[in-house]
Amino acid sequence: ISRDSTAIEPREKPVKKAHDDEAHKPKGKRGRPRKGQERPKEKTRIEKQQHRNLEENLNDLPPVCCDRGTKRNAKGHTTSWNGYKLHLDVVDGDIVVSAHLSSASLHDSQLAIPLSQITGQRINSCYELMDSAYDAQPIHEFIKQQGRIPIIDPNPRRMKIPIVLDDDRKQRFKHRSSVERVNGTLKDRFLGRTIWVRGASKIMCHLMFGLISMSALQIYKLLCPATP
Repeated sequence: ISRDSTAIEPREKPVKKAHDDEAHKPKGKRGRPRKGQERPKEKTRIEKQQHRNLEENLNDLPPVCCDRGTKRNAKGHTTSWNGYKLHLDVVDGDIVVSAHLSSASLHDSQLAIPLSQITGQRINSCYELMDSAYDAQPIHEFIKQQGRIPIIDPNPRRMKIPIVLDDDRKQRFKHRSSVERVNGTLKDRFLGRTIWVRGASKIMCHLMFGLISMSALQIYKLLCPATP
């Protein structure tokens, strides 16, 4: 499984987010705790996802709306856009298995475990390949618990001593280019750049027509290869 996300830029203005939830959060006492007193550390969303089922994880995600997202591309440059983010799981042969639309501001790692759960219900796979945005310990642990091998590009910003993939994993990691090809093909040939509808449900429907058509074409090429 190759997993990644891509920016979706419709003709839609970003929605202003309400900050009412922040006002209702209980405020703790500022400063250092007293001697012998420990403040409970709240678990992150990814840590909670490890022990939840798929429905609970999907319900816990933020509502999908058009907002502003920022992402670092393959060349290391940071780009920003208004719109959404499409998360994909792709298998060998450039065939899409799972897809999920989120707000542009949602970090890629928040969808790793839910996508792994969705894909695990549909096919059996041996490896899950992801870039450094997904390099989090709960994601590693969850994939291993499912009997699969996570191959994730180490994120140097999260470690004092850089970790380098071994040669075998480097060769396997090269197959992650399949999801990048799918993202490019969706935008160049299957109307992923020309979106004239508004709203998350309509945009996802538009994108799914392209994903289904593209996957059907790839399956046809596998079953009926061109004769010389």
